[in-house]
Amino acid sequence: MMSIKAIDLDYTYGPGTAFEHHVLKHVNFEIKDGEFVGLIGHTGSGKSTLIQHLNGLIKADSGDILYHGTSIYSEGYKLRELRGRVGLVFQYPEHQLFEADVFSDVCFGPKNLGCSEEEVKKRARHALSLVGMDESFYGRSPFELSGGQKRRVAIAGVLAMRPEMMILDEPTAGLDPRGRDEILNQIERLNRQHGLTILLVSHSMEDVARYVDRIMVMNHGEKVFDGPPREVFLHYRELESMGLAAPQITYVVQGLRERGIPIDDSITTVEEARDAILSLLNKGGNKTQ
Repeated sequence: MMSIKAIDLDYTYGPGTAFEHHVLKHVNFEIKDGEFVGLIGHTGSGKSTLIQHLNGLIKADSGDILYHGTSIYSEGYKLRELRGRVGLVFQYPEHQLFEADVFSDVCFGPKNLGCSEEEVKKRARHALSLVGMDESFYGRSPFELSGGQKRRVAIAGVLAMRPEMMILDEPTAGLDPRGRDEILNQIERLNRQHGLTILLVSHSMEDVARYVDRIMVMNHGEKVFDGPPREVFLHYRELESMGLAAPQITYVVQGLRERGIPIDDSITTVEEARDAILSLLNKGGNKTQ
């Protein structure tokens, strides 16, 4: 089973200079095959630095990264192959689109991997289909597309490299609500239907509560929480002290509990709250009959 494991990662920017900053402090975790994990933390908490360690773009000062049980820091390890298997989608990935048409842009990654022309085209078609873009888009300039469509083309470019894991850094930044939902639904489909392991960096507590199976929380370079959303968001007071929050529905639920309504305090989505309230109303109705 595929897994990526961080062991006691430590990293400092600009050591010995006036800009020295201890960014990662003894971070440990493991992400297993098929997981959908959210990574949250305030600006400067170490999230972006951490994800760049996972495919070797940044090397830790100390600690280790194991991929399939092998250290990516071992002598002779092929980082280029790792970057094909652990795909990283940066914030505003559409800024990296540069080819004349959509199809050529998606072909760029597998072509760089040395795939045959036939395999390159096959991968590009498959990747574009995975993000819901049919042949009518192939010949269009990426710059003529909507923000959400550009984002999907950029994600397809990473998918064409056939990664086993995809890391997405704020993939919905700057999108309108419709574009945001389209992207997140596509990412969820890649995980649920195609088994792609996902690490999603997000500032939206509602999004991580709705989509991910597990949340890791970073604060000042340390991993402070790691668990299912309903467990992590029970610590909403601690999250607030870190400049974060819980989903809005968490505060609604806590308000109801303070008024004596026996609703589950681990609810994290509007849908869960609706079902719980309806269940309580039904029980109340049954008691009066």
